[in-house]
Amino acid sequence: MTTDTHFDADDLAEYDFDYTMNENGQLTQAEIATLYAELGEAEQALVTIRDFIRFVVTKLRQYDVVVAQGTTDEFAEAAAIVLHSLSLEWSADEQILECKLTPSEKQEVLTLLSERIIQRKPLSYLINLAYFCGLPFYVDERVLIPRSPIAELINQQFYPYFDVDDVRKNSFFSHGLEESQLAAPEHILDLCTGSGCIAIALAKAFPDANIDATDIDKDALEVAWTNVEHHELAHQVNLLESNLFAKLPAENQYELIVTNPPYVDAAIMADLPPEFLHEPEHALAAGQDGLDLVHQILYHAPDYLTKDGLLVCEVGDSEWALRQAYPEIQFDWLIFEKGGSGVFAITCEELLEYREDFAKQVERVQGLAH
Repeated sequence: MTTDTHFDADDLAEYDFDYTMNENGQLTQAEIATLYAELGEAEQALVTIRDFIRFVVTKLRQYDVVVAQGTTDEFAEAAAIVLHSLSLEWSADEQILECKLTPSEKQEVLTLLSERIIQRKPLSYLINLAYFCGLPFYVDERVLIPRSPIAELINQQFYPYFDVDDVRKNSFFSHGLEESQLAAPEHILDLCTGSGCIAIALAKAFPDANIDATDIDKDALEVAWTNVEHHELAHQVNLLESNLFAKLPAENQYELIVTNPPYVDAAIMADLPPEFLHEPEHALAAGQDGLDLVHQILYHAPDYLTKDGLLVCEVGDSEWALRQAYPEIQFDWLIFEKGGSGVFAITCEELLEYREDFAKQVERVQGLAH
């Protein structure tokens, strides 16, 4: 379908769709024909940006499109679809909502919406764009779409862990560090960097810090390099192909290690919505309980942290599995004002104290793999 034609059932002839199984989130050809008829009616009836956003919200809900990768709800997704199609900033002023669309602009919006519904492909992959910490990033299906709550912590420059305000610290975290304040980190490691979004956001938050960013996947590192170049941070962000810490120089020491590793357990992997199947499986799956890599990170991290160093790690819905694996350890579970959970912080001192426990879990996982 091109942008100079109208939406109707004849548009089906331009595609070789083979969608026949609703239980897999796919549309039948009859449903696609119905969708196109609805889009054709909308093209004639809708006028303003507000009209189109409202219509897109309705269609996303009607066709059970899963919204959880880069946008938080149907309204945010609809606004992104419409505004991106019009080459407008996603945070555009509300005054534009009454602006009228030209015929070609209507086509752009409805084309993108039809792709989103029919392909079940996340919006960020369709437009090769995602935002993290308010920064734009190129993304494609070689990397996960940025969506970590760690963004909030980066925006706060890891307050209260660095340059701590003890009054706010007590209400922000479950227990927190000792009263001694930590200076801003000079050396930071981002494990499992993927698109490079965390490493780049860290570089923006700590402009005087050197950032090392590792990933096991060469394809992901190509995407990360695209983003490093775009943000002109090659002087500050160093990308390295490595399986976790494996290829890091032994002498490297970091005040801060941040990681958003694969952490999805087997049960959730077996029941992922179609949208998530577009993301690289190896960047999501992490064994039966989702903690295969996390155990390794906990065990090896103190070798690369300074004495007062800090590890921040996201485990998502595997939080409870981690609590059960280490019932004696008092992780700092972060509370985010903007939503999100499953992120903990732990000091180098604590990591060393419980290292034998981490070693046992690493050995257990390795035993299961053989």
